[in-house]
Amino acid sequence: MKIKLSLILFSLLIPFLSNAQELEPEMADVFRNDGKIYVVISVISIIFLCLIGYLVYLDIKLRKLEKRN
Repeated sequence: MKIKLSLILFSLLIPFLSNAQELEPEMADVFRNDGKIYVVISVISIIFLCLIGYLVYLDIKLRKLEKRN
């Protein structure tokens, strides 16, 4: 009973304890003001494209191996 009551109280206090959604991210503002946000976006997109390319390469290799067997 005590555990249930403590969990209910904790779940009611969570919105008051976490104010992270109301605050604006300062790091994003600094990157935007310096123009570095474009560098971050480009690096993330290059990594994403490389992963996609590697997965396509593996898929092609697997298709060739499946056709052989």
